[in-house]
Amino acid sequence: MSGHSKWSKIKRAKGAQDAKRGKIFTKLIKEIAIAVREGGNPDPDSNPRLRTAIQNAKGANMPKDNVERAIKKAAGEGGETYIETTYEGYAPGGIGIFVEAMTDNLNRTVASIRSIFTKGGGNLGTNGSLTFLFERKGSFILDGNSIAEMDADELEMELIDAGAEEYESIPGGEEGIEDLEITTAFEDFGSMQTKLEELGIEPKTATTPRIPNNAETLDISSSKKVMHMVDKFEDDDDVQNVYHNLELTDELIAAMEVD
Repeated sequence: MSGHSKWSKIKRAKGAQDAKRGKIFTKLIKEIAIAVREGGNPDPDSNPRLRTAIQNAKGANMPKDNVERAIKKAAGEGGETYIETTYEGYAPGGIGIFVEAMTDNLNRTVASIRSIFTKGGGNLGTNGSLTFLFERKGSFILDGNSIAEMDADELEMELIDAGAEEYESIPGGEEGIEDLEITTAFEDFGSMQTKLEELGIEPKTATTPRIPNNAETLDISSSKKVMHMVDKFEDDDDVQNVYHNLELTDELIAAMEVD
């Protein structure tokens, strides 16, 4: 799990820059659109996926008006129709890359994904070729301030009862209070959502990331090439999430911060 935690920290550090480019909001709007369509209605009380999408939008400080407009547009006629799709391949050094995308043009998206793999010295594989490398999990980030007054032991027992496998304090809270990241099995994602609602806790984010079963270590130069490819994928408008099994060592994180 160390690779996942370090990757989370890097993604949070990149968050402000991404937000300036509008990438985060664009991804959230797509997720809201898919949630409304897949859930069959624009009511978050009866549409769990939409409720999660709205929570994530709040966690990213997306204005309420933007959220409401996105829901209204998705529920009306003439809104964009997005298709969820995934791509799997290898970066230099044999590092596995798993890409999740939402697109209104599959031909455009696959051409872009293939180009990034090729130009980065990797190759696009077939769907299912990396299934053995990753395990899907549930991940929740709780605002440290929202749980600061709760009894820590009682909260821990409640979380374990709902399926928490791991929890870790992470930077992000205000006034020096750290946030809490909870990891569950994918199958327990819904039960953890329900438990948090019962406890009156609204998570900053609720996601289902693909966590590498084993992380691979490369030299700094090769690792930077992989992370450059990851950045290219994340900059693509059709890409929602990118996962990899590169071990993010402290040395690599320090080198990336210098860059």
